[in-house]
Amino acid sequence: MDSKMKKRIHAAGVIMVTLLLGVPAVFFAYLFGMFGMFPLYVTKTIPVFGGAVMVSLILVFSGYLGKTGKKRVGLCFLAVLIGCGAFIGAGMHRESISQIDDRDFMLYQYEPFADNTKAVYLDEESTLSFKEDQLIRLDGATALYPVYAGFVQSVYPEGEYRMYDGYSDDGFGLVTCSNTVYAYERLINGDTDIIFVAGPSEAQKKMAEDAGMQLHMTPIGREAFVFFVNKLNPVDDLTIEEVQGIYSGAITNWKKVGGKNQNIRAFQRDENSGSQTGLQKLMGDIEIMEPKKEDRIEGMGGIIREVAAYRNYKNALGFSYRYYATQMDTDESLKLLALNGVEPTKETIRDGSYPVSSNFYAITASPVGEPAPQETNDNIKEFLDWILSEQGQKIIEETGYVSLY
Repeated sequence: MDSKMKKRIHAAGVIMVTLLLGVPAVFFAYLFGMFGMFPLYVTKTIPVFGGAVMVSLILVFSGYLGKTGKKRVGLCFLAVLIGCGAFIGAGMHRESISQIDDRDFMLYQYEPFADNTKAVYLDEESTLSFKEDQLIRLDGATALYPVYAGFVQSVYPEGEYRMYDGYSDDGFGLVTCSNTVYAYERLINGDTDIIFVAGPSEAQKKMAEDAGMQLHMTPIGREAFVFFVNKLNPVDDLTIEEVQGIYSGAITNWKKVGGKNQNIRAFQRDENSGSQTGLQKLMGDIEIMEPKKEDRIEGMGGIIREVAAYRNYKNALGFSYRYYATQMDTDESLKLLALNGVEPTKETIRDGSYPVSSNFYAITASPVGEPAPQETNDNIKEFLDWILSEQGQKIIEETGYVSLY
């Protein structure tokens, strides 16, 4: 057997052994990563790095390369290794940046009557008390769950009111929190009686109209729509016109509004969420720019974590409602911005001097042409009247929102 044939046999053996051992190893490592055993940024490098290892082994040990060729293979492998390391390093840095993600907030901490619940208790006997056969189905926005959990603790009989009930027909409990988008859908579909939310978007109004339903809105408290940046951002104040310029795409650099020479990364929320509706109302007739996919934050669903969460980048601009940003997802690295020179405090929200303050509501629905449920159901009427009473407003205030008076 001549030397060429020996090299070919040797090369074939190296290739077979490398592929037999390497391909399954890369496949299973990648598979484990997809199931969450490794971070996504590590999972993405596995095929690249594993492929580079296999190709390098085949070329180096095949017997066909001289010293120069082996050095070149080694340099190429080193370049791949550095590239993978840089990608992983960037991913680790990204993970270290604080984030706001309403899915991370443990609403269960506010479940009514639960041990060590954070929901507000009245320090006196409630003037309204329901029995088991009088209970009303409740739903609402994420940020308002602590408020109506406090209502339940005051008015409902003591018991277990789970946010999600896997044994019910639709999976939701008597007192649940499906978020703004789904709360409106459930109310319009007749799956709940009262929802606690910000005012409806145009799409939600259209949804009710198409279903032949009308919404009955009872203002129960006040809240501010706020914008926030990283505390290292020197900008402390924006005008309404500047915010509109940023979210229309006309202003793209912080230098234009008194900051550093950095591109503005303006995050948005998913359509019909309470906060995105707030932005749309602020923008009025000005068209909102279409964000990059990674800059639109989906609050619900199986969205990849790296995309779904608002990352507190130094050049980022985010928005929410004051209570959520300051009470439910506190982050010391965030800074709330003043608008038109007015900071969002309870006093400026109550007197209306903060320019983007508005009511939030307890909303019911009825078929068009028929009376509101509070006109035909004594329990709903008494409950809404109680929320507007001194005791109901006290719970709103002590939870951290702003009462009507």
